[in-house]
Amino acid sequence: MRSVGVCHIVGAGLAGLSAALSLSEAGRVRLYEAAGHAGGRCRSYDDREIGRRIDNGNHMLFSANGASLAYLDLVGARGSMIELDEARFPFLDLATGERWCVRPNAGRLPWWILARDRRVPGTSLVDYLAILRLLFAGRAQTVAGIVDPASPIARRMIEPLTVAVLNTAMKDGAAWLLGRMLRLSFARGGEACRALIARDGLSESFVLPAIRRLEAAGVELRFNQRLRALEADGGRVRRLVFGAETVELGPEDRLVLAVPPQIAAELLPGLAVPEGTRAILNAHFRLARPFEPENGIPFLALVGGVAQWVFFRGDVASVTVSAADALVDEPADRLASMLWQDVARAVNQPGAALPPYRIIKEKLATFAQVPAALSRRPEARTRLENLFLAGDWTETGLPATIEGAIRSGFHAATLIRAAAGQRPARLAVGREAAGTLDRQAV
Repeated sequence: MRSVGVCHIVGAGLAGLSAALSLSEAGRVRLYEAAGHAGGRCRSYDDREIGRRIDNGNHMLFSANGASLAYLDLVGARGSMIELDEARFPFLDLATGERWCVRPNAGRLPWWILARDRRVPGTSLVDYLAILRLLFAGRAQTVAGIVDPASPIARRMIEPLTVAVLNTAMKDGAAWLLGRMLRLSFARGGEACRALIARDGLSESFVLPAIRRLEAAGVELRFNQRLRALEADGGRVRRLVFGAETVELGPEDRLVLAVPPQIAAELLPGLAVPEGTRAILNAHFRLARPFEPENGIPFLALVGGVAQWVFFRGDVASVTVSAADALVDEPADRLASMLWQDVARAVNQPGAALPPYRIIKEKLATFAQVPAALSRRPEARTRLENLFLAGDWTETGLPATIEGAIRSGFHAATLIRAAAGQRPARLAVGREAAGTLDRQAV
């Protein structure tokens, strides 16, 4: 069995954190992060404008997300999630005022589409063949190329799913990626697509418990360390240049580069990465009093307006608008007024005055998840013997989600351990997720 040496991980987002957690069992680990905090796009902070702790974005997990759940179990944070006891997805059509709840049944046989009170209003059984076609989509197809955008099932279910999962509109979104998500969740029945939401905050669930676990394992955490260059020779990375400091890599050391694709391309000339990005817009409103939905579900999907999803946490209503490139450059006050009109109706307060708010713009939130990007997602293993890639933009076989990021980190760690003759980390994941810890998901 070979020694792993020191495992250097650059980037403390969820991809880097998951790699560090797995590799901390194998030997010494150093985790570098350009910012002064971990979590990347998945974190929480105390906002002075609304006087509340908020997340920089809204995220939902499914019970089928085996790698994410394994991560939460590993850091002891599974109990920090609100986990619905059944698959339920409430909707509000802002154009008509109609409300409904999509409720897939627990088993694989989708009898729920036969029940009018479980499926999307105005749809027939034939409409759900669109989901079947997505399951078998080719890599060159767009969602709109498979599903008629004017159909009720598109407007009231598939379009909201597409923009939420792919952060890309139906006309451009890669149908293959959406089909992958549907295969892992809805195609397996309601038991696989029960929603999980962070109860207190993304940092409290994904970041702070991971940092505590890493510190207890002796991992060296180095914040405010921006990697300026990689120096390679003889098919290996030899040095990491961090401004005034240069770190020499030993013959058995390994490196996981878990940074955004644009930065990876700068550090590794010639590396093919997905081209183009898509923005996400988030807004947080402090309500006059806590809002408790009658159905007890802490989120609501909106169609027919500007806001797309609203998440409720106490007296804070948080809005997500994906594929938001056309809106992201608008002034914050205009965005807040526009989005509040939708939220006010969602909380049964139409016409209410604009409350304190915070607008968060993520202009480079994800890579553009279009068919052309699929062939540019690199594998974790690179041409340099000791360098591995991680991130939701790498070839995970999944959209750019929390699940994809965590799987990528676990996978990079698995490759490093395998090269040293070590067994993969012992993680309690489902069959689909477990496979990606030993091989790349495709």
